[in-house]
Amino acid sequence: MTWLRALVAAGLSLLMPGAGHAFNRDWLRAALFAGLFITAAAIFLPTEQIAATESMAESMDVVAAETDTRAQFLFSFIALFAALDATFRALEFPPTSAGSSEGPTCPECGKELDEDLEFCHWCTARLEPEDGPARP
Repeated sequence: MTWLRALVAAGLSLLMPGAGHAFNRDWLRAALFAGLFITAAAIFLPTEQIAATESMAESMDVVAAETDTRAQFLFSFIALFAALDATFRALEFPPTSAGSSEGPTCPECGKELDEDLEFCHWCTARLEPEDGPARP
């Protein structure tokens, strides 16, 4: 299941950098990669010429004709780096050690849990209540 999750995260990041991180619920990295990609698009794409076109096909022709090789390389680099990062984050590489978290961890996915919830907010596995005082 983690390989499938990693492949989906990589595919989403290739389509839009940051989407694979959002799929992995890594919100800070999702905002970082999406912001980086949008900023690069605002700087390197001919926005006035794209806005003047009447159809999507014409705007793609303008982008292909007016974007230089450095900008194309930059967009490809951002998308590939985001895809690789989302893949490794989905696979949890490097693996986290068992003693690194301070609180309880999920028995299914191993990630840290919120003590107030009765399920894992990462993998949605239902958690068995511990033997102790019952909650009101």
